[in-house]
Amino acid sequence: MIIRKKIWPRTLSDFFSMTFILTIVPIIYWFELWVVLPAIYEYGSLSYILHFFFGNFIMLNIVGNFTYIVFCDTSTRRDIMPISAANTKNGWRLCALCETLAPPRSWHCSICNICILKRDHHCIFTGCCIGHFNHRYFIMFLLYLFIATTYSFCYNNLFIWNRIHFEFPISLIKIIFPIAIFIFGFDGSINQFYLILYIVSAVGMLYTGVLWIYHICLVFKGNVANENNKEIHIYDLGWKQNIKEVLGDRWYLTWILPYIKSQLPHNGVIWDTSNSWFYTNSKWK
Repeated sequence: MIIRKKIWPRTLSDFFSMTFILTIVPIIYWFELWVVLPAIYEYGSLSYILHFFFGNFIMLNIVGNFTYIVFCDTSTRRDIMPISAANTKNGWRLCALCETLAPPRSWHCSICNICILKRDHHCIFTGCCIGHFNHRYFIMFLLYLFIATTYSFCYNNLFIWNRIHFEFPISLIKIIFPIAIFIFGFDGSINQFYLILYIVSAVGMLYTGVLWIYHICLVFKGNVANENNKEIHIYDLGWKQNIKEVLGDRWYLTWILPYIKSQLPHNGVIWDTSNSWFYTNSKWK
């Protein structure tokens, strides 16, 4: 993996969004494993141990995938550009901002100030673009965030409602509109802080769930977000090969840990199209 030279967020929105993720994830991790879990299961019991290890497994995947997203250079700075093979008929073009040739499926990011190989989008929560070489980690990052928030939400329901006295309609307003907590005030205990974390896990579950479904659908179609509006999907190679294009040849193992090596079938510059792929495979049958 080639490391990005500049990993710090370039805009205020990126900075605050990334800071939020780097703050709320450890807090939720602490809350679930050191507050909620001991309140539901007896310390040292088999259920406690299993849930404790599963929680740490989820956290390891979140941190690992986030790290790979941020540090992986997926731009055209990578030294893999076969300029001699550049042809406008194949999608090559001149990027006036980078002042260099840009390969097919690459787009310029005004925030990162560079062309990104198979650019999907610029993610404000990681402060960088999602492209060919970190797409896998972004998909898994979303997946494990969704698993974590869903897991948290389910157990928080058992925990929170045994501690908080529900008063209609003020409690309902606080749940629907978290900022109302600062209007009506805290009830003098830590329960209001727990309620905020409960709301965060619920919102996070819905947000990451929708995002993951959207992006995994793009993966199945062989598209990235920048190509989703095109009527003709020339890079659709069938659902299984489309998955390999993002997760690599060991796609069935990549969900376990981000540290498992899985070679991508392309270098981010030269691509198979639907016509060339199906012609080559049918020829060898």
